[in-house]
Parts: sequence; C-alpha cells; structure tokens
Amino acid sequence: MVPWHTIDSVFLDMDGTLLDLHFDNHFWREHVPLRYAERHNMDIETARSVLFPKFKNKEGTMDWYCVEYWSRELDLDIAELKYEINHLIAVHDHVPEFLQRTRQSGKRVVMLTNAHSKSLDLKMEVTGLSHAFDTLICAHDIGYPKEDLRFWSRLGKDEPFQNARTLFIDDSLSVLRTARDFGIQQIVAMRKPDSKSPSREIEEFNAIDGFDEIMPDL
Repeated sequence: MVPWHTIDSVFLDMDGTLLDLHFDNHFWREHVPLRYAERHNMDIETARSVLFPKFKNKEGTMDWYCVEYWSRELDLDIAELKYEINHLIAVHDHVPEFLQRTRQSGKRVVMLTNAHSKSLDLKMEVTGLSHAFDTLICAHDIGYPKEDLRFWSRLGKDEPFQNARTLFIDDSLSVLRTARDFGIQQIVAMRKPDSKSPSREIEEFNAIDGFDEIMPDL
C-alpha cells in the first residue's frame, strides 16, 4: 500500500490517527454538555440541543479547533475541562513502533494537527510522543485548517516537501480530499479513528485499521 522507497516525508494527523478519537468525541458529546448544563442549570439533553448546532456551524474552521474561541463562546474553561478527563487520552496500537521505525528508516516524520496548542501540549504531556517527531506543526500557527488549500501552500514555506514523495495519513476525509487536491501523491485514511466505534467503509482512499498494516521495513 505504501511504496516506502519513494517516500521522504511522512505527515501524520494527531486526533483519530495517532491518538484515539474517543477522548475528543466523549469530550464534546458528553463532558462539555454536562458542564454547560451545570453552569446554566439545565438538563444535559437541553444543553446538547443548544451546543450541537453551534459545533456544527463551526466544523472545518479554525474556530472549531480553537480552545479560546469555545471558552469565550460557552463561558467555560475548555482547557481545564480537558484536564478533567485526560485519563481518556490514549495512543492507538502500534503507533510508537511505527514512529520509531519510520524515523529509523530515514524518513522525516512530521505531525500536522488542527488542534489548538493547548490541546497539543496536553496530549503530548500525557502520551510522551513529542520526541518521536522531527517537528510538530499546528494549523493555528499557519493560520488555516488542513481543510483549506492555503494551509498546504503555507506549509511548504516552513516545511519543504515534494508532493510526489510525501505520505499523508489522516482520519478526516475532508482533510484528505484537500491534500489530494493540492497534489499529495500518497494518502492513507484511518478506518477506525475512535476505538469505541466500528470501522468505516472507505473507498476513495487507501485505508487502514492500524499502523501494523503499513509498518516500514528496516
């Protein structure tokens, strides 16, 4: 599936790709509505009916991924709420070995995340994965989410790469479509971003359930 001999750069998403998306799904679907309901003296279903349209309206934008935006919008300390359930942050199976072998095979390994720096810092603190990358790149520092073609144009100024010699792995199909439109040649989707949800059927991209399926040889 991956022609490793043609790859120089490996770009990897964080949430749902390297890390179990269960944390984020639980956070936004359960924990934030619970705390919002407590603050506004309402039941959790009412809170969801208020919150979910707000979330939907911001999908794919920098605001959706911004801790400060949601803290202001909801009058909640989003960063602190994430710490309350940080025991749910988990690394997908085979990820540490994949990262180690990929770097040992001479590839440049880069994390590309839409997550806010506060979320990124928390997850690297819990998982200890930051040392496994050549660099970590946050979309907030670039100014556009990965769903925007301008992200990829700006990315090349800080992290030079060749479309034909880059592998990009992500769980978001909208992000992968943008990367494909930009010209990234090797694209792999994650079928099971959330360990508590069933695998997805994905036909438009090569897809894996786990990193053991594409482990590079040394």
